[in-house]
Amino acid sequence: MGNLWIGAWVACAVIGALVWGLIFYSMYKFRRRPGNEVPRQTAYHLPLELLYTLVPILIVGVLFFYTVKAQNRVLATEDNPDHTIKVVGQKWSWTFNYMEQENAAVGADVHEIGTIEKIPDLYLPVGESVRFELTSADVIHSFWVPAFYFKMDAIPGKPNAFELTPEKVGVYDGKCAELCGTYHAAMLFTVHVVSPDEYDAYLKGLKDKGQTGTKLGPAYPSQMASAPAKETEK
Repeated sequence: MGNLWIGAWVACAVIGALVWGLIFYSMYKFRRRPGNEVPRQTAYHLPLELLYTLVPILIVGVLFFYTVKAQNRVLATEDNPDHTIKVVGQKWSWTFNYMEQENAAVGADVHEIGTIEKIPDLYLPVGESVRFELTSADVIHSFWVPAFYFKMDAIPGKPNAFELTPEKVGVYDGKCAELCGTYHAAMLFTVHVVSPDEYDAYLKGLKDKGQTGTKLGPAYPSQMASAPAKETEK
């Protein structure tokens, strides 16, 4: 994603410099000078017009090729990722389900449920692949970690998934990137990329707290929850 972004900006800079260069060259070369006649006017120039048509098509084609190539790499999945995390977006926070039943160091599926008052933590092991399976309990949300250069929608009734391998230990911000309602701005979470041992220790801590099993939220509601009625002033 980063290489595609930088490459697109470099291409835009080169094209922009060329276009502006031609504009200023034409302004200077064919300017009207005192005592000179108006430069010869050309109604059309077929080779130049073909060039103006083919060059943009070529530019768009090259950008499209590299965009599809990057997209396919970003969305590629493997049969057996090291870890699977089921992410649920709900009004107005996130639930993270760590599917670690087969992990001998944890021995159970565990979860953390965020609330509007408590920002949830998402732990990831550095150097190990993680599959995120996204869904929503109510409306469309969007799972976004800006430092990962990637986001994907969590849509009720339509599971989405992607995989990544964290490569740098650190703490990163996460948020919802879809305007999903009144408290959209509160849908924050904190990503901790840690060593595999710290990852296992954190999950064992959730297990010890009794936060076992998978919490996927209620079925998609048939109507939006109504706001609480205001008290009538007397």
